Amino acid sequence: MAKYKHPVAEANETSPFGEVGAEEFYARHSVIHASDYITSKKLNLRLFTQWWAPQEPAGPLKGIVCVVHGFTGESSWFVQLTAVHLAKHGFAVCAIDHMGHGFSEGLVAHLPDMNLVVDECILFFNGFRAKYPPDLPAFLYAESLGGAIALLITLRREGLVPERRFDGVVLNGAMCGISDKFKPPWPLEHFLAIAAFLIPTWCVVPTRGSLPDVSFKVEWKRKLAIASPRRPLQKPRAATAQELLRVCREVQGKFDEVDVPFLIVHGGDDIVCDPACVEELYNRAASKDKTLRIYPGMWHQLVGEPDENVELVFGDVVDWLVTRAERPVSASA
Repeated sequence: MAKYKHPVAEANETSPFGEVGAEEFYARHSVIHASDYITSKKLNLRLFTQWWAPQEPAGPLKGIVCVVHGFTGESSWFVQLTAVHLAKHGFAVCAIDHMGHGFSEGLVAHLPDMNLVVDECILFFNGFRAKYPPDLPAFLYAESLGGAIALLITLRREGLVPERRFDGVVLNGAMCGISDKFKPPWPLEHFLAIAAFLIPTWCVVPTRGSLPDVSFKVEWKRKLAIASPRRPLQKPRAATAQELLRVCREVQGKFDEVDVPFLIVHGGDDIVCDPACVEELYNRAASKDKTLRIYPGMWHQLVGEPDENVELVFGDVVDWLVTRAERPVSASA
C-alpha cells in the first residue's frame, strides 16, 4: 500500500488545500510546484500546464507520470491532489488543461476534435519528459475521458518516437464507453449529428443527472467539485457530445491494438462510464501486463469515495506504478 495518505483527506468543501494556502500545502507535503502556459500552434490558444516533484527525494526519481484529466475537469482541483500524492511517492508529475478547461483558453468545455487534444498532450508530455534522462520510466495516469485520450496517445505510432513511448498507463474510471444510464434519452442521441452540424456550440444535450451528482459519493466532495470556479455546469455542447460518443466508438474499435501495460481502476457502480467497457478492454487488449480492479459499490470518481475506499484504490495505483518503475516493462505502444 502507499506509504502516504491521499491529500484529499485534508481538503474541505470549498478548497482542495483545506484550511491552508497553496504554497503552505506544497511545503507541508514536501513537493515543489511550477506552472506555465504553452501556445498551441494548431489551436492558436494558450494552454495551461503545471508540474510537481518531490522536494527532497529520498533517492533518485522513480519515474515520470503524465496526467490526463477528464471532461469538465482540470489539473488544479481533485486531479492536483492525486498529482501531489504521486509526487510524494517519488515521481515527477505533469499535467495540461485541455482547451476550454481549467486555466486554458478556448470555448468552455468544447472539444469538437479530440485528435487536436491528443496532439497537444503528446507535444507537452514529450517536452516535459525531455527534461529527464530518457531511461527514466514514464507512465500515463488518466481519469474518465482522459482514459480514452491516454489510450489514443499510446496508439499513436507517429509523434511518440521509441524512447518517448510510455511504460504503462493507469486508467481511472476510463471513458471507454458512456453508460446508457447517463446518455441522453432516445431519440435525442440520434439527432446529435444534425445539431452538431447546425449549432455545434449549443449547450443543448440533456444527460440523466449532473456529473458531480452521479460521480462523487461523499457529499462534501461533491460540493468541492462544484466549488471550482472553473468547472462548467452547463449541459454538454452538441458537437462535443457527438465527439465523445465518436471517441468511445473509435477506442472500442481499437481495443485489440492496445499493447501497453495498464492498470484499470473502476467503480462497480459507475453510471457515467460503463464498467463493462473496461472489462472488454481488459479481455481484448494485446497487453501482456494488464490488471483489472473493479471495486464493488464505488462510483465514477474514486477520489470522491469515503477515505477507506480512497486509500484502497490509490494504494493499488501507487503500488502498480512503483513496482513497474522499479522493474520497467518495455512497452511497444
